[in-house]
Formats: sequence, structure tokens, C-alpha cells
Amino acid sequence: MIIVSTDGSCLRNPGGAIGWAWVNHEGPSRSGGERSGTNQIAELRALLEALKAHPGPEPMIIESDSQYAIKCASEWLPGWKRKGWKTATGAPVKNLDLVQAIDRVLADRSGPVRFRWVRGHVGNHFNELADTLAGEAARAQAAAPPAPNAPVSEPAGPEPTAARARPEPTAAPARPEPTAAPARAKKAVRRTVKVVEEVELTLF
Repeated sequence: MIIVSTDGSCLRNPGGAIGWAWVNHEGPSRSGGERSGTNQIAELRALLEALKAHPGPEPMIIESDSQYAIKCASEWLPGWKRKGWKTATGAPVKNLDLVQAIDRVLADRSGPVRFRWVRGHVGNHFNELADTLAGEAARAQAAAPPAPNAPVSEPAGPEPTAARARPEPTAAPARPEPTAAPARAKKAVRRTVKVVEEVELTLF
């Protein structure tokens, strides 16, 4: 016979960090948590993890101080399932993902499982140990830094086309350097100037 005690913890209900734990009366235990949740989620998660950790044909008893978790897994679950996962009033079942996960694990387990409610905080050693582990897991979640947001990649657009290279401006053709007038031409200019000066003197 396997006997396991489970417990859940929520630091600020609802929305605070949660922790869950199970303790096998033969020694093994496990705990974990999440950044936010409710006390009901924590209790159901503890019960689910205990079931997942103990498959096989051996009979099993799960003890919990949460009447909600015990009734979800035993008394209420069959009726909810028959009604299409609706309550007696026709409302949707709360925490349906966890309730359905518990239903699947129970169906897959070959050995029988019984659920037993125990009063909490009255000195039950295994219940107190599960409570301590669940509280530690919740506080560890609250103290842990938030996970960084994953970078959002922009959708890839078409590859940019290279701008066409503008043609280099061509240098204006070099103007030829003025060539020096031949010496004979210079002498002709001087003579012309002299003749003009003489004509001007004659006129005046």
C-alpha cells in the first residue's frame, strides 16, 4: 500500500505565487511551484503530481487537507464528466485542465486509488511536511526573477536591392594652354602701335 500526503500553498490568493508538494510515507517527496495561481490550483496540482509519480498496480491512498481537491478527484469528477464537464448548475468546471488531467492519470493507473481527507495543522507529521515543502516552493517562486521576454523577431521582408551606382562625373576636357605668340608676331604688333601713335601725333 502506497500512502502519500499532498498539500498546496498560495502566498496571495488569487494571483500570488503557488507551491505544491507530495510526501510518500516511505520517504520520497517532491515539490514545485508556479509564478501565479490560486490555492485550489496548488492543491489540485499537488494531487496530480502525486498520482503521476506513482503509477503501477499497487493500491494507493492520497491524503489531503483540501476538501475541494479530494472531492474534485473522487466525488464530483464522475458527474462532471457525464454532464460534459459541467457542474450540477450547468456552469463550466473550474480548473478544468487539471481536473481532466487527474481523470486521465486515474484511468491509466492499473492499481486502485482512494482519497482521504485529513485535518490540517493538527500535528499530522506527513501533512505538516507537505505543507512546509509547498510553502517553501511558493516562496522560491516569488523570490525568483521573472523570466526575460523572448525577443520578437520581425517578419523577414524582401532583400533590399542595391542602389544603382551613379556614374562618376567625367572631367571636362582640359582647355589647351595658350601657346606663346611667335616672336615675329610680337614685333609686328609693336610696329603697328608705333604707326598709330605717329598718326595721332600728326592729326593733333
